[in-house]
Amino acid sequence: MTTLADPVPGGRPGDVERAGALSDELSGRGVHGIVLAYVDTAGIARVKTIPTAKLASAAAWGVGMSPVFDTFLAGDSIVTTDVLGSPDGDLRLYPDLDLLVELSAQPGWAWAPVDRITQEGERHPACSRTFLRRTVLEAAEQHDVIFKASIEIEWAVAQPPGPEGEFVPAVSGPAYSAARQVELGDCAADLLAALARQGVEVDQFHPEYAAGQFELSVAALDPVAAADRSVLVRQTIRAVARRHGLAVSFAPAVLGQGVGNGGHVHLSAWREGVNLHAGGDRRHGMRPEAESFAAGILTHLPALTAVTAPSPASHLRLRPSQWAGVFTAWGRETREAGLRVVTGMAGHRAEAANLEVKPVDLAANPYLALGCLIAAGLHGLTSGARLPQEITGDPAHLGAQDAAARGVRRLPTSLAEAVEEFRTDEPLRAALGPVLADAVTAVRRGEVDAVAGLDDDQVAAAYRWKY
Repeated sequence: MTTLADPVPGGRPGDVERAGALSDELSGRGVHGIVLAYVDTAGIARVKTIPTAKLASAAAWGVGMSPVFDTFLAGDSIVTTDVLGSPDGDLRLYPDLDLLVELSAQPGWAWAPVDRITQEGERHPACSRTFLRRTVLEAAEQHDVIFKASIEIEWAVAQPPGPEGEFVPAVSGPAYSAARQVELGDCAADLLAALARQGVEVDQFHPEYAAGQFELSVAALDPVAAADRSVLVRQTIRAVARRHGLAVSFAPAVLGQGVGNGGHVHLSAWREGVNLHAGGDRRHGMRPEAESFAAGILTHLPALTAVTAPSPASHLRLRPSQWAGVFTAWGRETREAGLRVVTGMAGHRAEAANLEVKPVDLAANPYLALGCLIAAGLHGLTSGARLPQEITGDPAHLGAQDAAARGVRRLPTSLAEAVEEFRTDEPLRAALGPVLADAVTAVRRGEVDAVAGLDDDQVAAAYRWKY
C-alpha cells in the first residue's frame, strides 16, 4: 500500500526504525545499493542511489538532489521558469518504504520511489508524485471517491544500437504472432519471472503490431502505486533485456512512420467499494458520477495531451486510423476514440468496467498524467458534465457536419499546439499549481525548440533511446 503521508524532517513515526530493519534484511540477502527513483517533467526516470546501510539515514533526512531537474529536457538541456532551472537550492528525496522492492533482474540492488520536499520540510511544488498523491487525497476527502488505475506498457525490442543509434528489430515475426513470441520466449519468460518475484501482478503479455513491439498489462492499483509500478516495470524490462543482449525503447515512435508505442491509461472511480462505471442507469451502465468524470476527461483532452503525449515524437504516433485515439470522441470498446468505455464481460462488469484513455504514451511522467486525468475528471464530476453523442467506428471517417454535431474534433497535431491548449486550460493549471504548470509549459516549449527544422525520421531518431 502506498504511503500517503508527506515526508517530514527526521522521518515519519516509525520510519527510521523500519528502514534500519529493512537495511539489515536486504544486506543479509546480498543487496548492496538502493535506487531512489523519480520521474522528471520531461518523462525521464532519474535516480540517485545509496548504499543499503544508508537507508535509515535517507528515511530520516532524505538524500539531496537539485531542483534543476524539474526543467531538464529529454536530451539533458535545461530550460528555466521564474522559479526553476537555476543552479541554486537543494531538495531532499525520501524513499517510500512501503514500495521498497529487491530488483530481481539487478542482483545486489533494491528500488524505491521517492517524494521530494524542501530543506525546510515543505512539499516541493514541482514534485509530480506529491501532486498525484495530493490529488487522490483531495478526491477522497471532497468527493468520497477513490480510484483504481493501470498503465499499459508497450515497447520495441531491438539489437543494441550502433554509433548511429539505428533501430534494428530483435524479432521478425508478424504482429501478434506465435513466431514473434517464440523468438523472444526465453527473455520474456525471464521477464515474467522477475516481475513475479517483485510482486508485480501481470495480466497480459503479448507481441504487438509494430516492428519488434510487445505489450504488457498489469493489475490495477491505487493511482500512486500504479505510477510507481509503471516506473518499476520499465526498469525491470530494461534490465532483463540487457541480460539477454537486447535493447529496448519505450519512445512513442522509434521510426518516423508507422505505429508507435503507447501507454494507455485505464482508470475507474469507486465509492464505498462500488465501481461507479457499472450498475448505473446511464449509457453502458455508468452511474451519473462516472459519466460526469468521463465527460470531464473528454472536455480537457486537447490540453491533457501536453501531459499525456509530451514529446515531439508523441505526435509521430498520434495519427488517425492507427488506434491512437486522436479525436475528442468516446464510445464503448471503440479503439479509435480518444476515450474508450470498457464495460467488461457480462457477469464481471462490477469489477472490470473502466475508462481507457488512448492518447497517452510512455514519454509521459506517469504521476503527472494520472494526476491531470483525475483532476480533469473531477472537474467534470463537480459540474455534473454529460457526455456528448457516442461514436462507433473510426471518427476519421465522419463528415464535418456529423463530427461537429457529436463534438468530435482532432486533438492537437503538434506539441506546440498542445502547449497552447494547456496554457489556456485554467482547471488543469490550477490543479497542478503555478510552479508545476509553468515547468510543464517550459519543458514542452524547450522540446519543440530542440527539434525545430527536423523531419519525422530525425525526430524519431532524436528520442529513440531517451525513453
